[in-house]
Amino acid sequence: MNSARQYRYFDLIMAVFVTVLVVSNIASSAKIVDWGFSIFGVRMAFDAGTILFPVSYIFGDILTEVYGYKNSRRVIWAGFACLALSAVIFGVVRFLPGEAQWEKYAGDAAYLAILGGMSSGGIVLASLAGYWSGEFTNSFVLAKMKILTRGRWLWTRTIGSTIVGELVDTVVFVSIASLFGVFPWSLFLTLSLTNYLFKCSVEALMTPITYAAVATLKKSEQEDYYDRDTNFNPFRIK
Repeated sequence: MNSARQYRYFDLIMAVFVTVLVVSNIASSAKIVDWGFSIFGVRMAFDAGTILFPVSYIFGDILTEVYGYKNSRRVIWAGFACLALSAVIFGVVRFLPGEAQWEKYAGDAAYLAILGGMSSGGIVLASLAGYWSGEFTNSFVLAKMKILTRGRWLWTRTIGSTIVGELVDTVVFVSIASLFGVFPWSLFLTLSLTNYLFKCSVEALMTPITYAAVATLKKSEQEDYYDRDTNFNPFRIK
């Protein structure tokens, strides 16, 4: 594949991918959702970002399936940079003086309680580490499975790569967040299990949409890349 080739929809997909990442990260810090029931004794509660974050894996699958690991790697790093930038911005805002009227109805205490986590070392490190390790695992597994399956049975690699990638992402994120006191260790199993099951379920349910998006993009872009000679080093940016 020519690295200088211009695609019609690649930039658009990257923009939506990054938006989903940043918004889901904010939602994760802002609220923990409790669905009010338990499965096998485990409470179905998770951070709100879990609702949207699985969509990023769907976009990751589409990117790798159509454009290949090399182009997907660029998007993953772009998302990483934007997540880091958003953390810096929230950190700067955290220390700016609040306006008098805003302090009365909201105030710094409310900001710190809801969005302060976006600039705290624990949640930032957990989010970045979970995202980076999970997305690269997902992309690598899908690229390898595409070669093994000779491009057949798309559902096996979209779901299979998500099962592995989301497991890495969830365990890394919740572990680091709990280690830094963002979440109590008492919620480790609940958050890990509910996050993982929910994310994988969304991927499975979205399979028909993923099929349609992949087919449309392959036809429009005239691209269906196989990573046979790809250097899978995640740090090889060029």
